[in-house]
Amino acid sequence: MKKVDVLDLKGEKVKEIKLDENIFGITPNKNVLYDAIILARASLRQGTHKTKNRSEVRGGGRKPWRQKGTGHARQGSIRAVQWVGGGNYGTPVPRDYSKKQNRKERRLALLSALSEKAAENNIVVLEEISLKENKTSEVSKLLKALKLDDKKVLVVVNDEELSIAVAARNLGNVLVTCYDEINVLDIVSTDVILTTEANLDKIKEVLS
Repeated sequence: MKKVDVLDLKGEKVKEIKLDENIFGITPNKNVLYDAIILARASLRQGTHKTKNRSEVRGGGRKPWRQKGTGHARQGSIRAVQWVGGGNYGTPVPRDYSKKQNRKERRLALLSALSEKAAENNIVVLEEISLKENKTSEVSKLLKALKLDDKKVLVVVNDEELSIAVAARNLGNVLVTCYDEINVLDIVSTDVILTTEANLDKIKEVLS
């Protein structure tokens, strides 16, 4: 069973706890995890890209010159794709990028991502997450004490700790999320998960 140290706000070990094997100790399913990442990234795409094709641009109602005898190449419209100001061909049109994944696969992907982080020793557990003031400098001090200031950190909090998101929003390497909103894309796009022992229990309740 995987064990992890519980630290205080100074980065000193307080005790040691065991991680739930059913959540942090499974064999990661790479294929399902990959599909979940693609799904998450696709859901961020609006799909509103659009350019005008030949039938949508203004003008070009008549043939610019007669078919033969001018010395020019034959042309049917000044709004054909080879003309400046003409329509576009093969360019993006609005579409839906969303994909589907069943509930069991989504859960398996999340467990796989958490288990990978645990296997890599990239889960840092604190007694509590509290700041003297909701200031960016306080978050920076905490990360420095934990030796995480040079890493991308996913901070998992509960509803009572959401004020940390305000203090950390100016830090480009910190992402704050609630325990019941944790997702695969946030986990794999950061280096370390930082949370509390209490929030680990809450994650267990959500995923059980």
